Amino acid sequence: MDRRSKPAASSGAGDETQSIYRIPPYFYLHVLDQNTNMTRVELGPKTFIRQDNEKVIVGPEKMITVPPRHYCIVENPVVRDDDVRPVFDELGQVKLRHADQEIRLAQDPFPLYPGEVLKQTVTPLKVVTANTALRLRAILDFDDEEADEKHVAGDEWLFEGPGTYIPRKEVVVEETIRATVIKANQAIKLRARKETKDRQGHDRVTGEEWLVKQIGAYLPGAYEEVVDIVDAYVLTEKVALHMRALKTFRDIKDETRKTGEEWLISFEDTDAHIPDVYEEVVGVVNITTLTNRQYCVILDPVGSDGKPQLGQKKLVKGEKSFFLQPGERLECGTQNVYVLGEDEGIILRATEAFEDAESMKERLPGDRWMIRGPSEYIPSVEVEVVTKRKAIPLDENEGVYVRDTKTGKVRAVVGATYMLTQDEELWAKELPPPVEKLLQEARDPLADRSDRSAPSHAPRLREKTKVVTFRVPHNAAVQIYDYKEKKARVVFGPDLVMLGPDEQFTQLSLSGGKPKKPNVIKALCLLLGPDFFTDIITIETADHARLQLQLSYNWHFDVQGMTVDESFKLFSVPDFTGDACKAIASRVRGAVAQVQFDDFHKNSARIIRTSVFGLDDNNKVRGSFKFPANSLVITSIDIQSVEPVDQRTRDALQKSVQLAIEITTNSQEATAKHEAERVEQEARGRLERQKIQDEAEAEKSRKNLLELQANSAAVESTGQAKAEAQSRAEAAKIEGEAAVQQARLKAEASKIEAESELERLTRAREAEMKYVREQNEMEISKSRDIAGIETEKFKLMVDAIGADTIRAIAVSGPETQVKMLQALGLKSTLITDGSSPINLFNTAHGLLGSAIKAPGDE
Repeated sequence: MDRRSKPAASSGAGDETQSIYRIPPYFYLHVLDQNTNMTRVELGPKTFIRQDNEKVIVGPEKMITVPPRHYCIVENPVVRDDDVRPVFDELGQVKLRHADQEIRLAQDPFPLYPGEVLKQTVTPLKVVTANTALRLRAILDFDDEEADEKHVAGDEWLFEGPGTYIPRKEVVVEETIRATVIKANQAIKLRARKETKDRQGHDRVTGEEWLVKQIGAYLPGAYEEVVDIVDAYVLTEKVALHMRALKTFRDIKDETRKTGEEWLISFEDTDAHIPDVYEEVVGVVNITTLTNRQYCVILDPVGSDGKPQLGQKKLVKGEKSFFLQPGERLECGTQNVYVLGEDEGIILRATEAFEDAESMKERLPGDRWMIRGPSEYIPSVEVEVVTKRKAIPLDENEGVYVRDTKTGKVRAVVGATYMLTQDEELWAKELPPPVEKLLQEARDPLADRSDRSAPSHAPRLREKTKVVTFRVPHNAAVQIYDYKEKKARVVFGPDLVMLGPDEQFTQLSLSGGKPKKPNVIKALCLLLGPDFFTDIITIETADHARLQLQLSYNWHFDVQGMTVDESFKLFSVPDFTGDACKAIASRVRGAVAQVQFDDFHKNSARIIRTSVFGLDDNNKVRGSFKFPANSLVITSIDIQSVEPVDQRTRDALQKSVQLAIEITTNSQEATAKHEAERVEQEARGRLERQKIQDEAEAEKSRKNLLELQANSAAVESTGQAKAEAQSRAEAAKIEGEAAVQQARLKAEASKIEAESELERLTRAREAEMKYVREQNEMEISKSRDIAGIETEKFKLMVDAIGADTIRAIAVSGPETQVKMLQALGLKSTLITDGSSPINLFNTAHGLLGSAIKAPGDE
């Protein structure tokens, strides 16, 4: 048992009080001889007795065991001879290789000698799987006997799997490299970190890049690095690749490509393309497909020699499919063929001189001509399509303004379908803003003559290229002036006015409101009447009474038998309403200023009509008043109101009116008072009669109420007593039932609790018994296994040591003592260390017994 125990558990290294160290097998001690300052190793199994001049500095420590497929690194290893034994110097100290390392693989347990350091503990050897490699770098020069080559410091190489890497002290592992799987339509781009040879045997210089396209796993070399995984571009009949050379090289078609050169790779060349290291994909070019109704113009086309013809154009007509070469571009994309109907045409312009094959004419740059339908047309590269024209259908009341771009003449085309030629264009006619606004509002002058508010609907925008039209209503006139011919014309309604290119409307600006204010009404047509307008004027009588009159005049224009030259008189007065109101007001003021207020108040209508219309030869008032300048006729005057302006006059009139009103009011008040007294007496009698009837009805109702109250009191007292008795009985019954139910529920709850507690305790006891049983079984099994292990261990130790060795160990102590006594000539002896007590009586008896028995024996 002492041999199997660990001494370190009872005492530590360096304990000055401990002198005996029991070293188990495969343990060791470092002992320092303080006299010689030498450290030695004591190996087990043995019992080490420390001398006074010795000191245990390490141990007992377990020897280092390196199992199979493991290794460890020892720094400052011991020097060994040919028989792998440690070498000692002349002083008996083990020799060390200082600052050196030693990698130790699987072997018997070994101790660490003084000075040795376990730099790396026992570590499993690294297993390199398939498609994996270790990149190794030499840090010291050495000869590799297995590979039969010499490595110098800085060399790098691969240890490829599958295999187990055995480390060396001259080599460090830089990294683990895994193979890159190259799939179909894939490649990997590699770069050389140093001048080397690739796996195909090609020499590569530092920084060179190349592709590996073989399908499978590729393991880069020691001086190779994977830059990228390049996927192939899958090409179809509709897709091509636009490539550019980054450096002069030979492509897959074995053609020399110079730096910066661009080309296409299509489906005809390959179905999948992996870009080389010296080429880049500029883009994916889609096929350009033209139907038989399409065409396109290619700018800077590529010629037959493969070089772009800068500045040129090429016309391609459908039906066709092609790829745009590098540098080519479409002028306006894919265009449709111009299909012209009977009412359509296109305007063409020559951009350079050429001979027109269709018309057999020589076209000069800038020439313009027109092609009319029905036809199809594809413009050549020398021709530019300016615009497409379509015939303009015009009714007899519609028209457009057309301008000749060569002569500058503008004309109006009305009432026929018309198509502009190559030298014509639509001309926009501009109108003054007020006239434009009146045309946009599109009001009916007759229906809206009394409504001067803003239109509720949004104004309609006029198409300026169309002929300006205006509907002249019945009994109205419009004047139009031609600024080119310098003459005017008057159009009487109902009629439709169509303006020529140089004609403009004569705008009317009339006075409006009460009293009249200038420039209130804007109009294009002049209403001929009959109509009326109202005005407010202020007059003053001879006795200085100022009055305000509101007069209404009926008027019309006398156009009966009017010639064309006389019709211009209608528009000779721009504001006929303001002019007429001023003239009439002047005549009225002059006439009223000559009469007194009372006379004017009595004869106001006659005085005003006489002042305006005048008297004929028979001293009778005329029936009308005509303005010869514009043939305006005033037929009647209506005095709508007369109000004094002076305050005194106003007060006098108000006083007389109030007096008349007061007399009438008093009379009406007396009549109403008499009638009210009569009605009051009748109402009072009806009220007294109704009051008596209501009191009788109230007494009857009070009697009925008292009877009902007595009956209800009797019913209430009887019902209350009965209800209280019934409620008490019901309450007692409910309480009894509740108590019974509660007792029953408590009993059931107690039963459930007892059963559940019993079940819980039963399960707990069963679980505890099961746990204790399993624990005991585990302890028994453990003890049995430990006993077997200890037995096997002891058996193995005995077998390992051997029977002769054990016997020698057992008898070594007595035999040594016998030999020592025989050498000293002693018959008996007693040796003690002074710390263990000895029974001297028994010892003396033994000594005396031996001494007495000795002479007899002789």
